Amino acid sequence: MNTPTPAILFVHGLWMHGCVFALHRRRLRVLGWNSETFSYPSLRGSLEAAADGLAACIAGFDQQSVHLVGHSLGGCVVLNMLARHRPQGIGRVVLLGSPVLGSYPAQRILRVPLLRHALGRVLPQWLARARPEVAQDYEIGVVAGRWPVGLGRLVPGLEKPNDGMVTVAETRWPGARDHIVLPVTHLQMLWSRACLVQAVRFLDTGAFDHGAPRR
Repeated sequence: MNTPTPAILFVHGLWMHGCVFALHRRRLRVLGWNSETFSYPSLRGSLEAAADGLAACIAGFDQQSVHLVGHSLGGCVVLNMLARHRPQGIGRVVLLGSPVLGSYPAQRILRVPLLRHALGRVLPQWLARARPEVAQDYEIGVVAGRWPVGLGRLVPGLEKPNDGMVTVAETRWPGARDHIVLPVTHLQMLWSRACLVQAVRFLDTGAFDHGAPRR
């Protein structure tokens, strides 16, 4: 009997909804992958509620294995969920431009009373806490961007290389199995074919293709 192909569950970032992965999901259907999205209130919700909701969503897949792909803040939600619930049936995990080690622009914005509310609650809660303890048996791959176009450029002092929002250094999760830097912006990760190809490569094999074309 053939083993069913694991599903891919996408988790969005700040100010977004699961619909932002529509193009990636169409491409995956052509490749024979089943994918779903998990949406959560990134402004009014809490980090714990997002993690709990994600765990409940994963449980709804029953016995099917599930790969996780989190963009930006979504990757932080994924990591918090893995530490908080340690669910069974998780395949591999890909983080796309996630500020897992902090966010310089966000920290600067939080110091400005008139602007801090634009970041909502989930991201500040992640930034205020110690890194969650994620079991080492989870295979995590990280994709970072180095095309510095985005709102983060409005914040003086953003370290290079960066994707316009998150620096490459801020994406380096200590427990990651692999890490790759692509010439994409933070938002471009949501439609970049090269980004999706590398994500699928990691989900398939546990490693990125460092010799593949980067565009």
